[in-house]
Amino acid sequence: MVSVVARPRLNIAVIIGSTREGRFCPTVAGWFVTQARGRSDMTIDVLDLAEVALPSIYPRRASADVEAYLGRLGRADGFVVVTPEYNHGYPASLKQAIDLAYVEWRAKPVAFVSYGGMAGGLRAVEQLRQVFAELHAATVRDTVSFHQARAAFDAAGEPRDTTGPAAAAKTMLDQLAWWAAALRAARTDVPYAT
Repeated sequence: MVSVVARPRLNIAVIIGSTREGRFCPTVAGWFVTQARGRSDMTIDVLDLAEVALPSIYPRRASADVEAYLGRLGRADGFVVVTPEYNHGYPASLKQAIDLAYVEWRAKPVAFVSYGGMAGGLRAVEQLRQVFAELHAATVRDTVSFHQARAAFDAAGEPRDTTGPAAAAKTMLDQLAWWAAALRAARTDVPYAT
């Protein structure tokens, strides 16, 4: 008989990457967070960059707000970045939030939920994969992507397609959970060094 060892829940930080006035990001993120909170293996920490007091100018010394933000990233076992695509790229606010941290990203998985026009935010995701590779993070292959996003959601903030996005979210979260658990165990066993 094989005994099953209960693992502690994974701490997953969901980063809402747009700070633009009138943004659609909270709608997409709200739906996704509901999907993620339905899992028994994860605890979800939502970091809305419009509400986190990060500086627009990169500081020499971290303020209390930046330290609090870094602490939340540091406690995370993995990340989900929710991003729009603006002009074939991702928002400047998201780049600043990524660049304010360094060791907090190392040897942790990052997954993506994107939205936009015809490309569904996937060009932004491809750029983010390059950035996170430089930070020694492991990006999850599968994504959740909403093409023509405003038309893809109803007035209540739910996707009009009731099966496709939920299936994509489950696949992505399953992969994120595997990577997060494996990398947490690896970091515990052998501290990651660059």
